[in-house]
Amino acid sequence: MELLKQHIEALIFASPQPIAVSDLKTVLEESLQSVIGEDVILVEIAGGWQFLTKGAYHNSVAVHLKQTTRKRLSQAALETLALVAYKQPVSKSELEEIRGVSCDYALQKLLDKELVFITGRSEGPGRPLLYGTTEKFMDYLGINSLTDLPRPKEFRDEENSVGAPATLDEPTPQS
Repeated sequence: MELLKQHIEALIFASPQPIAVSDLKTVLEESLQSVIGEDVILVEIAGGWQFLTKGAYHNSVAVHLKQTTRKRLSQAALETLALVAYKQPVSKSELEEIRGVSCDYALQKLLDKELVFITGRSEGPGRPLLYGTTEKFMDYLGINSLTDLPRPKEFRDEENSVGAPATLDEPTPQS
């Protein structure tokens, strides 16, 4: 943005008379087009400017963007993914028991994004599918192996109780 401001200032300074906004627009458009070349088009869209590639390059650009764009995961998908990572191999019913809600949609999205995969079937009743994380999951988090995951905190009962602990030397009420 600063560079654009400097170009506009230079055009105004170099012009022997006041320069119209339409003239600034034309000069900048032509200058930018010569800088970016013939394969990219500068167009005015929705009150602003945007670079577009020519149609001939649409498929290549689309594939590249699909491969490199990371979309955010929903809170439900993140919770489900964390459980799969720490409990794998894990069944959908185990995930739902821990989360307390259906995991169908979150699991399907994680499968679609190739962050989890079906590792096999459980030997339990109904032989449910088991899920685990993929290499893409580790790439997504920037870790080399599952051992790089942070360890879950170990909770002790004393830390999670309410009130002061009872002592053995307290007198008991007599009836």
